[in-house]
Amino acid sequence: MKVKTALKILSGLEKKGRYVYTSKDLGKIFSQDQPSTLNAGLLRLVECEILRRATRGIYLFAYSRHIGIDTIDLIAKLLRKGHYNYISLESALSLYGAISQVPIDRLTVMTTGREGEFYTPFGTIEFTHTKRPRTEIVGNIVNMNRPLRIATQATALRDLKRVGRNTHLVEESKQYE
Repeated sequence: MKVKTALKILSGLEKKGRYVYTSKDLGKIFSQDQPSTLNAGLLRLVECEILRRATRGIYLFAYSRHIGIDTIDLIAKLLRKGHYNYISLESALSLYGAISQVPIDRLTVMTTGREGEFYTPFGTIEFTHTKRPRTEIVGNIVNMNRPLRIATQATALRDLKRVGRNTHLVEESKQYE
């Protein structure tokens, strides 16, 4: 893949709001079937600073004007693509003002996929597995104009207790809202 061609393609996609990709997505975009050819091309684009590696297998178009607060959510969505994912635990409770400390470099996400921790330039993404049925998940999350949905306050508190996390940061008056 030629750098100039890649820049043109990625710029066109960026205009449509797309700037975070899996390596598999990039293989389809650049019509690269051979993993070795794709990996060499991605390495070249990273070296030319057209792509920025967010974490293993996830890349950002470095010139995107959309890079911002929602970028970490988009990365999390792609890391557990095909699974139900929602912001919960300390991250959600912080959004509701139910805990006094704001996690500035960590996003806590409940997922029907595998647990794991991923370090990105935008902060750490912590996935915690949930065995809840999808119907129960859908009924307890809300859309707050972010790429990932957010647990209701009661659900986030219940998740916090369910996974055995420390609840001492939760303000007493906010525990039952």
